[in-house]
Amino acid sequence: MGTDQNGLTGAQRIREVVNRVHSGELATSDALLAVSADDVEDVLHAQFDGEVVALATGLGASPGAAVGQVYFDADAACDAYDRGEDIILVMQETSPEDVHGMEIAEGILTTRGGLASHAAVVARGWGKPAVCGVEALTLGDGSFSVGEVVVREGDAISLDGAAGEVYLGVVDHAHDEPCPELFELLTWADEIRAGILGVRANADSAVDALKAREFGAEGIGLCRTEHQFLGDRLPAVQAMILADDAASEQAAFDVLEELQETDFVALLEAMDGLPVTVRLLDPPLHEFLPSTLELSVAKATTGLDAAQEKLLECAERWQEENPMLGTRGVRLGIIKDGLYRMQVRALVKAVQEREAAGGDPQVEIMVPLVVSRPELAHVTKWIKEEIDALHGERSRILVGTMVETPRAALCASQIAAEADFFSFGTNDLTQMTFGFSRDDIESRLMGVYLEHGLIEGNPFESIDVDGVGSLVDSAARDARSSNPDIKLGICGEHGGDPASIDFFLRAGLDYVSCSPYRVPVARLAAAQAIVRQRQ
Repeated sequence: MGTDQNGLTGAQRIREVVNRVHSGELATSDALLAVSADDVEDVLHAQFDGEVVALATGLGASPGAAVGQVYFDADAACDAYDRGEDIILVMQETSPEDVHGMEIAEGILTTRGGLASHAAVVARGWGKPAVCGVEALTLGDGSFSVGEVVVREGDAISLDGAAGEVYLGVVDHAHDEPCPELFELLTWADEIRAGILGVRANADSAVDALKAREFGAEGIGLCRTEHQFLGDRLPAVQAMILADDAASEQAAFDVLEELQETDFVALLEAMDGLPVTVRLLDPPLHEFLPSTLELSVAKATTGLDAAQEKLLECAERWQEENPMLGTRGVRLGIIKDGLYRMQVRALVKAVQEREAAGGDPQVEIMVPLVVSRPELAHVTKWIKEEIDALHGERSRILVGTMVETPRAALCASQIAAEADFFSFGTNDLTQMTFGFSRDDIESRLMGVYLEHGLIEGNPFESIDVDGVGSLVDSAARDARSSNPDIKLGICGEHGGDPASIDFFLRAGLDYVSCSPYRVPVARLAAAQAIVRQRQ
């Protein structure tokens, strides 16, 4: 268990502070400042007991302690899980097609990637420990090695997701239920920040939404709809991508629309009465197809059948040199307009179903990667057409965009004229502003830059106030000057970082949104920032 300088665990520290308020020694505002984010994390996540020598160290990407047996791909991990084993999924990096293995894993370990990588973001969303960017770890055939030490598939290892450390074998760990004093403390925090800075969660399913609501989230600031396209839905998505005529494509859209509607109904029910921001599909289509390398190797060795040949041809057609800057987000939606229209129809039908059941759905449709007013106006026109076609109420559905490129931030006053809300996607905004790859820079270059003082801190961990923060601050001002009623939030991983939250309060944002398990920290940090501002 982690302890502070007085030898107290997080739970002990919180109990002490709350008791001092009850005895009249402390005001609630002073009590909030006396507790740290680490104290809250300590209560929420399992911790290792005692000191252990690390086999390797990487980035602490998602806190908590995890123990399990090593497996190197998602399918093998799921098979082992079905046999009753606890799993640590070890990969070079993860992608959306690995989500089924990540979901059942106790923890995740990658040799590449940083705090904003796929593995880190997904792990934090599920409250799973993760260590990323362990470059000292070399992957082999059914094993990994660190120096002379070899760990084979099925061997046990332990992960400390806060310290970023990997240990050989099984390390004892403990996890107590959150103490009731934590919830009392967070209630005081909510009273202070009410009407000033809201806290939402990034959640993609009803299960995630219920967990977020349990932790005190006041809505969903980001639902990544691409996560609803994975697992057993993947064949339907691939059928849409592979369709070579309008009828086949529409048939695939019809299947996906029904699946999406089911997902949205459950999500809106879980968050009934609270705002739910649904981001239309963002990733490039190649992420839903097998890799061209994998298919090419199979072709050269075992050969491909007709269906696999078609997959390879399609994967090569959609492959791009730099897909994160290519045909994704609104660009993909414009090329394949039926895709976004399908998602909007599914969402409108879900709203109507919830209303018929007596619910109170509050929906915000977010268009990703917009860089100009005409782009957003173009897609907003489609959205309104689909709402009208289903006789929906336009006034019940807001339409906005994710500000995640420097151009969108610099042109905020123009884009805001078409938007009901902005949500700053600070993961990509940081990546594009610095020209740093969020998947590579932290493990390879970040340590050297920090050691030499070339940057003040890791910009993927805390907002870069001078650069990225300046874009957020000016975009917020410009947006409000153009559209005084616009709602402003942030849905990057910075939304759960206390130092960043302090900045977002000063920038005048209405809410922050973060992974469900970071919501308690965000509630505390938002109140602390307000208290400090008042002082």
